[in-house]
Amino acid sequence: MRYTRVAALTAAFLLAYGLPAASQSTSNSDTYEQLRLFGDVFEKVRADYVEEVTDEQLVENAINGMLAQLDPHSSYLNAKDFEEMQVQTKGEFGGLGIEVTMENGLVKVVSPIDDTPAAHAGIQPGDFIIELNGEPVSGMTLSQAVDKMRGPIDSEITLTIQRGDKDPFDVKLTRAVIKIQSVRSRLEDKDVAYIRITSFSEQTDTGLESEFKKLKEQANGKLAGIVLDLRNNPGGLLDQAVSVSDDFLDKGEIVSTRGRHPEDAQRYNARQGDITDNLPMVVLINGGSASASEIVAGALQDHHRAILMGTKSFGKGSVQTIIPVPGHGAIRLTTARYFTPSGRSIQALGITPDIEVEQAKVEVIEQPRHTSEADLPGALSNPTTPQNKPDQSGKPSGGDSSTTNPPGASANPGAAGADKAPEQQDYQLSRAVDLLHGIALFKTSQMN
Repeated sequence: MRYTRVAALTAAFLLAYGLPAASQSTSNSDTYEQLRLFGDVFEKVRADYVEEVTDEQLVENAINGMLAQLDPHSSYLNAKDFEEMQVQTKGEFGGLGIEVTMENGLVKVVSPIDDTPAAHAGIQPGDFIIELNGEPVSGMTLSQAVDKMRGPIDSEITLTIQRGDKDPFDVKLTRAVIKIQSVRSRLEDKDVAYIRITSFSEQTDTGLESEFKKLKEQANGKLAGIVLDLRNNPGGLLDQAVSVSDDFLDKGEIVSTRGRHPEDAQRYNARQGDITDNLPMVVLINGGSASASEIVAGALQDHHRAILMGTKSFGKGSVQTIIPVPGHGAIRLTTARYFTPSGRSIQALGITPDIEVEQAKVEVIEQPRHTSEADLPGALSNPTTPQNKPDQSGKPSGGDSSTTNPPGASANPGAAGADKAPEQQDYQLSRAVDLLHGIALFKTSQMN
């Protein structure tokens, strides 16, 4: 068996970058034998494959195959992919606005990004993409599938979706520039700060601090609590997850990472200072909350800083390191597992919320009109409410059952909002806001 040029170059590369010295005679011999195998297959494919392929294609495909077989998150980024990844972490990229992973040879949706073509088309976490423009995804690497989903702005692509046990269906999407505003906020019921983080990019922590300051000013400093919405947040940068957690913690460990070698373990701790002054807090999570968002949720849960509400998270408990390859692209390599402050790994398990709340549609059911005490002839008046004193007829004002409407009903049912569509209510968010109001009322009663 001849020792090919490719095998020799690969062996030289491994030696230059630190081939293990232990058991060198045996280890090197085994390594060289495997490289000979690779080199022979490489030469055979290059010489006899039905179509001409370049060395670059073959080597890149070989690297992709090696990394893709390790776990769903390790991959090779060529120069183009590496550049796009850098752009994405800065908060802007081109495509469909969909975060994906690979599972059982198919592309699985982790979550669509808010206000993107994927979100507007109704793509849901847990959907499987089985075809791209009629081409089966099976056999593609994750990088290849993602590359096919990206393309020129305003160009169209058809995704074939498998959702649960339903028959596959097609969704046509138009590619767009995806500009991610990773932090959004508003006041709920005038006194609850609602902050949604859609991903963890370079500007997330700065955006969070800015949005909270704005909400505090809008509420004149009278906030009852804060809802941090991490639903369908696929993750992002580890340092941003640490910074966001630190914003709500005064002390203690946020997360630890442990790799192959014990000496590489790292711990990240909170610094003193909570930007909310320890306001009551609810964190919303669901099956689309992954990676960095699980780090934040796990830290706040373990420190009893927030109540977690929603459904179990995705369960991605590993850390990927981007390792540039000079003159080429980079390797995205899983180098560690992360652990929450209590020492638990959520890998493949996810984080279970403190209060499990499925998303639901709430419908107000019309109730029959019931007679109340105030409707009864000769009912005693309420001495603490002057406007309810009996009139000259002896009846409390408004006590005629023929004209009284049930609480919340309009005097003319057809006059108010008859042609207005009902607003879609976020049930999980409503539960979170109600909980914060309940905590605020309880604290007020204790003070009194």
